[in-house]
Amino acid sequence: MARHCMSFAALCLLPLAALAVDVGLAGVMGGKAMLMIDGGEPQAVRVGESLGGVKLISVQGDRVVVEVGGKARPLRVGQHAIGVPSVDGSGKIVLNADGQGHFYATGTVNGVSVRFLVDTGATMISLGAADARRMGLDPARGVRAMTNTANGQAMVTKVQLDTVRIGDITLNNVDALIHQNDLPMALLGMSFLNRMDMQRDGSTLTLKKRY
Repeated sequence: MARHCMSFAALCLLPLAALAVDVGLAGVMGGKAMLMIDGGEPQAVRVGESLGGVKLISVQGDRVVVEVGGKARPLRVGQHAIGVPSVDGSGKIVLNADGQGHFYATGTVNGVSVRFLVDTGATMISLGAADARRMGLDPARGVRAMTNTANGQAMVTKVQLDTVRIGDITLNNVDALIHQNDLPMALLGMSFLNRMDMQRDGSTLTLKKRY
C-alpha cells in the first residue's frame, strides 16, 4: 500500500539555500505581536510594521494576520507559516525550500488549516490522528489497512477528502490516510501531487494543476 520514504530523495538532489520565510507567533502583548522570523528570538512588532519581510496587518486576541510575499496569512499563538506559496491566480504555486531542502506549504483540508510537508515518497496525503479530528474526519467510515513507514508498519484508515486547497489550487475527492497516532506534520503525498505538473528549479518547486 502506501510507502512513506522520509529521505525525500526525489526532491533533494542538490544542496539548497534557505529562501523560505519561517514566521511564527510566540505571543501577543497589547497591540504588538511577538514574531519569530526564521527561528530567531521573538521580537515585538506593531501593526503596520515589518520584520524580515513580514508585515503585521492586524492583531485580535491571540490571532494576528501577517503579510508574507504579498499574501495575507492568519496565525494564532504557537503557529508557524513556512514556505508560504507564491500565488499568481493561474492555478500555480511556487514553494521555496528550507535549509535542509524540504518543501512546506500551508493549506486547508475540508476548510481546516493544515501545514504540509511535500513528500513524493508518500502515495497519499497522510494525516495524524489529531489533524484528522480537527478536520472532522471519522476513521470509522474509512477502509482500514497496514502501511510501511520510516518507523515500521502502522495501522491506517483510507478516506477521501472533499477538498484540499493550497494557495490558488483546489482539488476535490483526494485520497488520504489517517494514522492512529499523531504525525509531526501532515504529508502532501502523491494523491495530490500526481494531479500536478511539478517543476524543480534550484531551490524552488512549482506546482501547476493538471486536472
